[in-house]
Amino acid sequence: MIPKSMVLRWPKEKDYCESEGIKMELKVLATDRIEKHENFIIRPRIKVWMTRAIAIVVLWTSLLQLIAVGELLGLSLLKGMPHCFSTPAVEKDLAPAKVLLPPKRTYRNNGYLLVSCNGGLNQMRAAICDMVAIARHLNVTLIVPELDKASFWADSSDFKDIFDVDHFITSLRDEVRILKHLPPKVKIRVEKGLSYSMPPISWSNISYYENQVLPLLLKHKVVHLNRTDARLANNGLPAEIQKLRCRVNFNALRFTSQIEELGRGIVKVLREKGPFVALHLRYEMDMLAFSGCAHGCDSKEEEELRRMRYEYPGWKEKVINSELKRKDGLCPLTPEETSLVLTALGIDHNVQIYIAAGEIYGGEKRMESLLGDFPNLVRKETLLEPSELMYFQNHSSQMAAVDFLVSLESDIFIPTYDGNMAKVVEGHRRFLGFKKTVLLDRRLLVELIDQYYNGLLSWDDFSTAVKEVHANRMGSPRTRVIIPDKPKEEDYFYANPQECLQLLDEPLKNT
Repeated sequence: MIPKSMVLRWPKEKDYCESEGIKMELKVLATDRIEKHENFIIRPRIKVWMTRAIAIVVLWTSLLQLIAVGELLGLSLLKGMPHCFSTPAVEKDLAPAKVLLPPKRTYRNNGYLLVSCNGGLNQMRAAICDMVAIARHLNVTLIVPELDKASFWADSSDFKDIFDVDHFITSLRDEVRILKHLPPKVKIRVEKGLSYSMPPISWSNISYYENQVLPLLLKHKVVHLNRTDARLANNGLPAEIQKLRCRVNFNALRFTSQIEELGRGIVKVLREKGPFVALHLRYEMDMLAFSGCAHGCDSKEEEELRRMRYEYPGWKEKVINSELKRKDGLCPLTPEETSLVLTALGIDHNVQIYIAAGEIYGGEKRMESLLGDFPNLVRKETLLEPSELMYFQNHSSQMAAVDFLVSLESDIFIPTYDGNMAKVVEGHRRFLGFKKTVLLDRRLLVELIDQYYNGLLSWDDFSTAVKEVHANRMGSPRTRVIIPDKPKEEDYFYANPQECLQLLDEPLKNT
């Protein structure tokens, strides 16, 4: 009798794979062991492994073929496959260049500076340059400036909507620490009212910030400067401060890629047709209402401008003698006066004139004279499709940034009023190699214009006089005018940042 442990259990019929033809011989040994005979073959198991091996070879071959096809056709399905399957050829020329950042400046932080800019784009731009210089001098951390949203333009744009904020921060990291937001612990202090807010005194020397603002920073840790226009003097500052103001203005404050692209697109369209003049025609409703200039307006328009002036509490001057202001050269030229001056200067009537301005007060009717004399007047709205401007509409600062870029690239820049844009563009064009900028002497011009209209000057005499007046007012090198104790009447630093310019060999002229 065979022991129970030696009994072989044969598989049931359903466990066989092609059981016919299976030959098996078993030899039972007295030692209770079962040994395999030389003819002992388990064919089902061999066939299973052969099937698996064939399947793996087929799958592997298919995979390699799919990868090859994917590389040829760029199938997105295979783009994420490991590089061990293939070594993609990388062209060194196409690899992005490594950006070399300036080293971080290390210093003992004296606190955090919050700033709220006021005014239009270029007024805020100059203020940002000043605030960076002040933050650097006081060894404080600057928080990315807040832009004005409550002025006449009511533009909701933030800093990041106009300027490349990351470039702003990284390009200045060797000078000043700039953060996008206050650190959480410091922010809690501000929310608890433990910070200090103040408008700094206009046209102040750097010693004012050392003696008045720095002690407040050391005491409160956070100081909020809530008005920043023209808060740093034009002259009498250390050279490193002046050069830092230039570095911020000409390098760190770069517009967003969207604004830069739009500006380049306009310049390309203009250049395809030849040279062009950028005319900053500051004959806009807000300018006329603010300055009280109503020359050439009818009684209804004068009343509209007067009402607007009274509606804005920040505009302190309310009762204004328009004609007296005009004779003092404190009003922007009208479109009619502008046309007369451009013709007298010898500007080609067929040249392209790009209007770098907002909506002209009085609309098409007021532009008839200028358009009649210079038919190639263009604006960004006429050069671009509405779809290209739709994201910039209702954002006056972003639209002004586009005009700023086109004005920098123009063959001649002519502002009809010396506001902030006129001054900042003038200074930037000086920095770019003294590109021609016609700086109109409005006080003399209105006198000459009135004499011409009244028949006291012939056209030839008028044209000659206009050219003579502006012969040395073309953006050429000159020293900045300094008037002690009257900083507001000095030449504006950003119109002529002479400490930062590559001056020509010819001597500077006081003009």
